[in-house]
Amino acid sequence: MSKRVVITGLGCISPVGNDVSTMWTHVQSGHSGVGHITHYDTTDFKCKIAAEVKDFDAASIFGNREARHMDRFTQLALATAIQAVSDAELQINDTNRDRIGVLIGSGIGGIEAMFKQTLVYLDRGPLRVSPFTVPMMLPDTAAGMVAIHLGVRGPNMAVVTACATGTNAIGEASEMIRRGQVDVIIAGGSEAAIVPIAMAGLGVMTALSTRNEDPERASRPFDLHRDGFVMGEGAAVLILESLEHARSRGAHILAEVSGYGSTNDAFHISAPSENGLGAALCMRQALDHAGLKPNEIDYINAHGTSTLLNDKSETAAIKTIFEEHAYNIPISSTKSVTGHLLGAAGALEAIIAIKAIQDQIIPPTINYETPDPECDLDYVPNVSRPAVINRVMSNSFGFGGHNATVILSRYTPNQYEKDNKMLNERGSV
Repeated sequence: MSKRVVITGLGCISPVGNDVSTMWTHVQSGHSGVGHITHYDTTDFKCKIAAEVKDFDAASIFGNREARHMDRFTQLALATAIQAVSDAELQINDTNRDRIGVLIGSGIGGIEAMFKQTLVYLDRGPLRVSPFTVPMMLPDTAAGMVAIHLGVRGPNMAVVTACATGTNAIGEASEMIRRGQVDVIIAGGSEAAIVPIAMAGLGVMTALSTRNEDPERASRPFDLHRDGFVMGEGAAVLILESLEHARSRGAHILAEVSGYGSTNDAFHISAPSENGLGAALCMRQALDHAGLKPNEIDYINAHGTSTLLNDKSETAAIKTIFEEHAYNIPISSTKSVTGHLLGAAGALEAIIAIKAIQDQIIPPTINYETPDPECDLDYVPNVSRPAVINRVMSNSFGFGGHNATVILSRYTPNQYEKDNKMLNERGSV
């Protein structure tokens, strides 16, 4: 019998707040985190905007020496993992460290370190390149550093599935717990790719919005006049546990991971299939895994990147799976507020889904002004909406055709647990 998987801790550093509470306040109020890029000189770039993390000082957390030896994506991941472990009140010691794993992914990894050291190589030669270059650039370094810092010796790995990474990390972590391999996994994603080479590459693909004169209104998923996504950065980490383990230590359970799907379009390296076939299959897998019917989903947190093809494709996929109910289910893209955090996006949006369940509020899709005839569903435009939310589907799709869907649910004890609780209460009287 597979184990139930619950979530007991959350942490994030994002363009709209460096903790979960601040982030959620801005997301539900529709306060954009997009602005003009400060990380580098944008004079020669068509896109001059991004959703940067503000007021993050790694040296103040880790010390100057250690911070210098980590790429920004690793700094963000480690600081966020520490937040999440604290939020879960998870005590790590010799009795449990072998049964705790880390699964933190990144779509790109340490591209800032790679870019800077390439410039050093070109300017000063190979002997002046930092000996930390390779460890700093590897996508699995964030997971490794979290394990080293926290002293956990369970499975340790990075998922790398482009923009589906964060959701795949949660899904794969939940499966490891279900099969009994571990009791706890520190799971999520981290990204710090607001770097000239990455922005230049995406720019010549015409993937990025160039609404430079009005950055806060640039990310506009499902709107007719969307012109590309807005790059974001940050990290999001969740603590996943088996239900038995969480209950045994008296943890506060925030939500349950009910379903997970993962597929590929097998269509194109960077464009989704127009009919959304792979995405639809992924959503179907997640529903089947959870044992749910489409009408049992109360809200969809869409991938919704604000690109022409993605938003049409995702809308088509939702219609395929939900049929007529697609017009009744509220959908929103919180990337309109946060920008697109690439490999961290799915993990951040999972946290947003959990907060939506807790507070019974659907966050809005801001900047939705002109309906697109090919995107004609309920995208919760511009203002958050109170609603009864018990189950949320969160979608993530990425370059390479990667699709990932996770279903997060309000935690409800089963009858066996209720009976045990009743017996324990009687015994304590």
